[in-house]
Amino acid sequence: MIRLASLLLLCASIVLVAAAFEPLGARSGAQFENAGAAREALETARNLQRDARARAERFEQRATRSREAADKATDEAAALAARVQQAEAAIASAEAREAIAVSERRKLDRRLAERREPLVRLTGALQSMSRRPLTLSALQPGSLRDLVFTRAVLDSAIPQVRIRTAALRGELDRARSLESEARAALADRREAEAQLSQRRANLVAAARRERLAARAASGGAAREAQRALVLAEQARDLDALVGQIEQAGSLRQELAALPGPLLRPDNPGQARRTAPPTPRARATAPPDRYLLPVAGKVVRGFGEAAEGVPRQSGITLFAREGAQAVAPAAGRIVFAGPYRGYDRIVIVEHANGWTSLVTGLAALDVGVGQQVAAGSPIGRAGGEAREIALELRRDGDPVNPLDYLR
Repeated sequence: MIRLASLLLLCASIVLVAAAFEPLGARSGAQFENAGAAREALETARNLQRDARARAERFEQRATRSREAADKATDEAAALAARVQQAEAAIASAEAREAIAVSERRKLDRRLAERREPLVRLTGALQSMSRRPLTLSALQPGSLRDLVFTRAVLDSAIPQVRIRTAALRGELDRARSLESEARAALADRREAEAQLSQRRANLVAAARRERLAARAASGGAAREAQRALVLAEQARDLDALVGQIEQAGSLRQELAALPGPLLRPDNPGQARRTAPPTPRARATAPPDRYLLPVAGKVVRGFGEAAEGVPRQSGITLFAREGAQAVAPAAGRIVFAGPYRGYDRIVIVEHANGWTSLVTGLAALDVGVGQQVAAGSPIGRAGGEAREIALELRRDGDPVNPLDYLR
């Protein structure tokens, strides 16, 4: 009877503890198709987090060495934008970790339910046997024989029961571990969200300082912004707008490349005729560093065609709500503002005839005429419409931006 009571106590305790674990619900803000998708998202988020941290540290070091106010403001704003993207990646990483823990717990809950059922039946049978008094068993015909037989069965069954309950206890320990992992991921996500809120507030102030410094360094920025708005009203579509801006940029670069005026010699009669400058071949190298403007999944690729939609001149990314957008490469802002059907757009003019176009932004952090670095803040994605399109053009011809990521 003592062994029967101990076995009954063991089985009952395991059943009660297993029943205490309720299935976890989907608490994560991000939805994943399965655990494999969550693990893939976790790996991507960790890579983005690492890259954003390295970019932020690089800009912070440059800012400490910068002596010009405009350069210092640009580097500080780019560093803060990288920190914002680092916090966004930390949130995505925490959501993926939480989703993985929830998925594993659901699988474990199903296994616990399957293993709990035989123990429930065994516990019920043991309870029935334990309620029968020993004296009554001795008075009933055949009870002693049954009791001896039951004792023999229990002696052989107890080791197997202990093995199975030990495995179940291991599963319960795993369930507690998964619960702790989910709680830790949730705490990390809340901490990252608090960091993101603070860094966004700092970035707004830094972007304002950067625009003021750029405006002070370029006195003609207001006139250029006005000309860009006129071009936007005259252009029949987005391709025409980009083409006109590229023409204006080429003209500006040609004028800047012209030699300066020659000083008049003291004795004109002794002046020598100089040969005209030898024209140099135009450089065509792409930007040294090229980034995606936002972290997100590519939902439409370059050249992809769909029913009722023209062939893609670039790529389309699905970003997080309010995701920070950055300049894909160093250059000069030649257009920043709303454009019909594309929400707010930014056109960045790079060296050697390269141009980037970012569309679908809900808010802007830059102005026309502003010099930006690769990673400088240019705007933010919206809340509901979060598709950000990126086009890269070489002398007006669209190319796949994914081929130039560095």
